[in-house]
Amino acid sequence: MTQASTTRRSVRRRHDREIVSLALPAFGALVAEPLFLMVDSAVIGHLGTPQLAGLAIAAALLSTAVSVFVFLAYATTAAVARRVGADDLPAAIRQGMDGIWLAAFLGLAVVAVTLPTAPWLVDLFGASGTAAPHAVTYLRISSFGIPAMLIVLAATGVLRGLQDTRTPLYVAIAGFTANAALNVGLVYGAGLGIAGSAWGTVIAQFGMAVAYLVVVVRGARRHGASLRPDAAGIRASAQAGVPLLVRTLSLRAVMMIATAVAARLGDAEVAAHQIILALWSLMAFALDAIAIAGQAIIGRYLGADDAEGARQVCRRMVQWGVVSGVVLGVVLVLARPLFVPFFTGDPTVQDTLLPALLVVALSQPVAGVVFVLDGVLMGAGDGPYLAWAMLVTLVVFAPVALLVPVLGGGLTAVWWAMALMMTVRMLTLSFRMRSGRWIVTGATR
Repeated sequence: MTQASTTRRSVRRRHDREIVSLALPAFGALVAEPLFLMVDSAVIGHLGTPQLAGLAIAAALLSTAVSVFVFLAYATTAAVARRVGADDLPAAIRQGMDGIWLAAFLGLAVVAVTLPTAPWLVDLFGASGTAAPHAVTYLRISSFGIPAMLIVLAATGVLRGLQDTRTPLYVAIAGFTANAALNVGLVYGAGLGIAGSAWGTVIAQFGMAVAYLVVVVRGARRHGASLRPDAAGIRASAQAGVPLLVRTLSLRAVMMIATAVAARLGDAEVAAHQIILALWSLMAFALDAIAIAGQAIIGRYLGADDAEGARQVCRRMVQWGVVSGVVLGVVLVLARPLFVPFFTGDPTVQDTLLPALLVVALSQPVAGVVFVLDGVLMGAGDGPYLAWAMLVTLVVFAPVALLVPVLGGGLTAVWWAMALMMTVRMLTLSFRMRSGRWIVTGATR
């Protein structure tokens, strides 16, 4: 074995260790987050169907409100990681504090809008007369937790940028445990019904926010970073987040169009579509964990002026994405006899589900590349390109998906359109990666 070959293997092993050490805890934290809603659903489900229907509507509104601001985590991760790579921890934490202050201000603004408009928002979703009061109650109370959740997003970005994905995992597990205990205690022990579930979740969310703030504040004091809000820094954080907001909204539009088209096809189709979406989201958590590792590692390499190191780790993460996608696709196909009956016993829904599920399995290697390159470009602070690429993808996807009810093909055609969407994303992101224009070194982009 030549010296060059030995060196390449050593570099690959080092990159693998970095990726695994960041991705595994990130995956655990990502999986723990949706368990909040599962606990709420399980507890409220025993109160009655109207309460559960109300939770479904309120949860959809709340998840949309929070997911729109996911850029607080992504943009903060990239900015902090760059300064870590430049060996300027005080500036890294200062950058993170700007993101946290922005999260707090945005959270308060969302609460101010949600409280008076809650009945109108619930009606907009077409809630029944029996479910609407429960939805309004849950939405209004839970909205108080939005500032805490946005702070959690931003603080998670700070820690990821500092190459720490273990603390978010521990906080997520503690938050999930507290939420479960509070829900049971307040709903049944205190007899507060759906309001008790909402208050339990809010308390758990603020507990998570406090835990994150304690960690960040300790780091700020240790490195002499200011904790005060800085108008210029907050404005810069907001400007960096705008392109990622456009990207997120475009992606949400894709998902909404796909669901709307499936709903037009019939009850069996939309039921099968919902099951596939749940599975698709679960697999996305695994791929997103690699993307999160990419954000943190790429930002650090670029901050350290190591362009070649950034290229090498990017190539290695793409390999990880492809292999992970292949594994997920194979598992999805082999395990379908086990999980399909778990979701539904309706033969019509099962027959509708299976061919579309095969399309999803075939597209997973493409999804693996997309998630990884998305994370790489976020870590590089290449938000404007990500925004334009996602808008182009939306323009290609929308007419194809909307033609499905006209041209036929059923739910399988909808998911072929989704596979096309992922392919367009892969092509646009791969073009950017090969161009090298995303490689901008230094403590700031």
